Amino acid sequence: EVYFKNLSKQKQKEVMEKNGNNQKLRVCVATCNRADYSKLAPIMFGIKAEPQFFELDVVVLGSHLIDDYGNTYRMIEQDDFDIHTRLHTIVRGEDEAAMVESVGLALVKLPDVLNRLKPDIMIVHGDRFDALALATSAALMNIRILHIEGGEVSGTIDDSIRHAITKLAHYHVCCTRSAEQHLIAMCEDHDRILLAGCPSYDKLLSAKNKDYMSIIRVWLGEDVKTRDYIVALQHPVTTDIKHSIKMFELTLDALISFNKRTLVLFPNVDAGSKEMVRVMRKKGIEHHPNFRAVKHVPFDQFIQLVAHAGCMIGNSSCGVREVGAFGTPVINLGTRQTGRETGENVLHVRDADTQDKILHALQLQFGKQYPCSKIYGDGNAVPRILKFLKSIDLKEPLQKKFCFPPVKDNISQDIDHILETQSALAVDLGGTNLRVAIVSMKGEIVKKYTQLNPKTYEDRLELILKMCVEAASEAVNVNCRILGVGISTGGRVNPREGIVLHSTKLIQEWSSVDLRTPISDALHLPVWVDNDGNCAALAERKFGHGKGVENFVTLITGTGIGGGIVHQHELIHGSSFCAAELGHIVVSLDGPECLCGSQGCIEAYASGIALQREAKKLHDGIYLL
Repeated sequence: EVYFKNLSKQKQKEVMEKNGNNQKLRVCVATCNRADYSKLAPIMFGIKAEPQFFELDVVVLGSHLIDDYGNTYRMIEQDDFDIHTRLHTIVRGEDEAAMVESVGLALVKLPDVLNRLKPDIMIVHGDRFDALALATSAALMNIRILHIEGGEVSGTIDDSIRHAITKLAHYHVCCTRSAEQHLIAMCEDHDRILLAGCPSYDKLLSAKNKDYMSIIRVWLGEDVKTRDYIVALQHPVTTDIKHSIKMFELTLDALISFNKRTLVLFPNVDAGSKEMVRVMRKKGIEHHPNFRAVKHVPFDQFIQLVAHAGCMIGNSSCGVREVGAFGTPVINLGTRQTGRETGENVLHVRDADTQDKILHALQLQFGKQYPCSKIYGDGNAVPRILKFLKSIDLKEPLQKKFCFPPVKDNISQDIDHILETQSALAVDLGGTNLRVAIVSMKGEIVKKYTQLNPKTYEDRLELILKMCVEAASEAVNVNCRILGVGISTGGRVNPREGIVLHSTKLIQEWSSVDLRTPISDALHLPVWVDNDGNCAALAERKFGHGKGVENFVTLITGTGIGGGIVHQHELIHGSSFCAAELGHIVVSLDGPECLCGSQGCIEAYASGIALQREAKKLHDGIYLL
């Protein structure tokens, strides 16, 4: 650690000599809304405190300058920052087109500002559409960009915007180890990535206000006690506006039923926010005795409100990030924060499609106290960021470089390779037959081989390997290039490991069988293994009636009965890998014995074997008559 500190000091000294000892780094900080200012303000205070190293220019745009969103530029002025430029960039309408037009308006206005300021570096935060305009303008005008909070994962269009800004940015400040790894995986230069933590945590972890009760009373009333009120903050989901408005309506209904004092903050300026405000007014939230509806709360006061709340509910990143520092219970609704790292204080209700679900979550979370979480920071982000800024060498080439992983020689220009049909080997192991086929990427069967399924494990595995090797050899003759092997088998399968965990008597000696390893070793190809019902569902999703369908169930009948479940376009395996064993649903406790060992399963009545048995009984009965 001492060696690293000395090395860092030496590098800073060299950078100062290169840049010129008297040259200060001119930093432009652009803030678009109340949320990003809470992250940027600690950095701005740090820059302002070191005038010997930095010159600070503040540009304010976006919803900061709109009365409906609290005119939050005033809190920047109250923090004693000189605002160099105010840019009105929001086109009202609060729909998708207005967001696009707002980006366009910002792109028109920003070049003149940046030409006048001529900053050495621009600091851009997060994943808002305003930030995308800032990063695009700076990149095209050859201004270095420092991006705060890149590499994180969440839902909605914000994810795409965040990663787009990452590709435009020259330097990155991330908050978690996972975010750092994501940036590296996105081919960003490791030397230009700083794992600093979230700047807002510097203020959160040092916030000690003994007079927090006065803040609570100002915003929620004189009769409110700590841990006995709720903070609600919910934004529209721009990729599914209609559903997010319905979810907000259900949230308000649940809060009304829960009957606790609640502070509701207005949503952000995204598409759909106007409709959400209409929902609030339709339900009379602004005049309801249990509710206080506000456009904005200063961050230092907001900290105290969430720190002493009984619960926070909504879909704001603040809930899954900052609130964890206090151990306050959080209910995260919907998909807006899907993929975010969270502490144990967060309860996710991703399918918040009924009032009862949300009400039940409130009953589970309200009034609890969880351990404080420091996933997003330790309170020392700003010193690290300032040191990082000082280490930037302005004489380095501006053109950023991407650290792509090594790849094999490109043979795509080989005419034979171009003419080959990309294909896969498909293996279908059922109760009666063993089939192997060469299948094209369009789902067309090029060639098929069928054998009876052997009764013993050794013979079965030997036959699978033999048929796969023969099919792979034959693929060359039919001008197919085999890219991998997919195995569909009866029984309970762990697809992650490629192991058949258990099978019924339908396939004998077929438990705890590793199929992936021997076949992959023999063919030198990747191998995927799954239950035959799940494979059928995947095939329907890719090529059949399930194409483009969000939720459906596939039922297969043959020697046995199986199925597959697709929910929100994803295959459901279940915790024990038997989510869609539809054939083994018991319909009669006194029914015939099933091959799984139970009695009265659907498979015992309606499978191929069961129908054969019943047909034989009918035949024998007729014959006796």
